[in-house]
Amino acid sequence: MSQRAAKRIFKINDEIARLREEARLTEEELRIHEHLHDDAARDAAVSDHPFDREDARETASDVARFERNLADIEDRITRLEAKRTKLAEKLG
Repeated sequence: MSQRAAKRIFKINDEIARLREEARLTEEELRIHEHLHDDAARDAAVSDHPFDREDARETASDVARFERNLADIEDRITRLEAKRTKLAEKLG
């Protein structure tokens, strides 16, 4: 049982590392989309042109999507960390 639990912990650690890298990349993309949205929102406020308003809506949607993706990744990491802790307690 303990060897199997140890193997599972290693697999969980690998998955956590992968998810942390995915979170890092998602955060970088989120920052880019936030900047794009800031520019689009400013353009829409200044010009009040339909194209600019649509662009602002689309970029806001992109930001929201990346925020949801990041939250999902962070939730998955939290669940895996809890699972790892339980397994480690069984070993210790």
